[in-house]
Amino acid sequence: MPEPVNVLYISYDGMTDPLGQSQVLPYLCALSVKGYKITLLSCEKPSRFNQSKNIIEDICNQADINWQPIPYTTSPPVVSTIRDIYMLKKKARALHKRYHFKIVHCRSYISALIGLDMKHKFKTKFLFDMRGFWADERVEGGLWNLQNPLYNIIYKFFKKKEKQYFEQADQTISLTYLGKNEIHSWDNLKNQPIPITIIPCCVDTDLFDPSKISQEQKESLRKRLNISASEPVLGYLGSIGTWYMLEEMLDFFKQLKNKYPNAKMLFVSPEPKEMVINKAYSLDIDESSIIITSAKRKEVPLYISIMNYSIFFIKPCFSKKASSPTKQGEIMSMGIPVICNAGIGDTGYVVEKYRSGIAIDNFTEEAYGRAIEDLTMRQFSRADIRQGAINFYGLEKGVENYEAVYKLLSK
Repeated sequence: MPEPVNVLYISYDGMTDPLGQSQVLPYLCALSVKGYKITLLSCEKPSRFNQSKNIIEDICNQADINWQPIPYTTSPPVVSTIRDIYMLKKKARALHKRYHFKIVHCRSYISALIGLDMKHKFKTKFLFDMRGFWADERVEGGLWNLQNPLYNIIYKFFKKKEKQYFEQADQTISLTYLGKNEIHSWDNLKNQPIPITIIPCCVDTDLFDPSKISQEQKESLRKRLNISASEPVLGYLGSIGTWYMLEEMLDFFKQLKNKYPNAKMLFVSPEPKEMVINKAYSLDIDESSIIITSAKRKEVPLYISIMNYSIFFIKPCFSKKASSPTKQGEIMSMGIPVICNAGIGDTGYVVEKYRSGIAIDNFTEEAYGRAIEDLTMRQFSRADIRQGAINFYGLEKGVENYEAVYKLLSK
């Protein structure tokens, strides 16, 4: 039997965050089963750590993952992040002395600072799991104002580091083909084309499974939400935040109501109701046709199951070329067609390849009208849409791709 390969996985996101539980642990548990000895180093927010520590410990213990959490700090801004980076680096070096890692797998840009350091100091393999153009996301999302000299310096620092990551990583993981093509178009990178593997955000296709929801459950939910069986439902899933275009989505719904006057729009979102209702009111949309509710994660599949279509429009900007909206896979896994905008990661490609909805090119009445006409003319196969989600977003496919990268870096 060959010696198991020791892997250090570093995440600045906590495992006690929802994202850690949905997008990190499922992969690592599966890779551990395949024989990789994984040490997981993560920064944990104290409140969430106290609340969910035992749950994550149980998951890691069952999967034989060596979890090494350290505290995530927030105060003072910037200085606290520098301290976190120092503590991650110190801990990673100490762990390497004990476990002699072959691969250092870094989730996003802050963790990659440590991966690059480990490569230089210990000659470990550096796997850069980029997750998106992070520095540009911070600027375009309004979190870093470049008019502020401090944030300008930080942005330039990470753009310089980004170039080093791409040039020096033994392998880069991109969530999207569009992101990969963008990186490969950069003339200022050495060693082009740099090695990039595509692994989109995974979806729990066991949780998002329409066969596990009964007709009675659907009818009961429709009754509770006051939606009759004859009323078409356009759904929106998740937070709205910085990136999602509420006004344009409501505009689309308004035009849909011209064709189907009894249509309802269902928001399954933690956002305050007033935010959505006020925007709908400003667009002359009758409040009675808008329903806003929140749901626990395990309840979300039921809410999706009563939708005829689901919509998400994302603000078009450079950083979104590398984004993989998890909701697209979850909605498809339930067999529901999506209405989205093209140019956001691989959304348009997936819609076309798996005949799983409509991707619009611009936010005009004409574009909305064409999309609505297209929706009414086309016959969507819910079974085929779900199969598309399994093929593209399924955990097994993602694990297979990660394992291929690990094998490559283990040589």
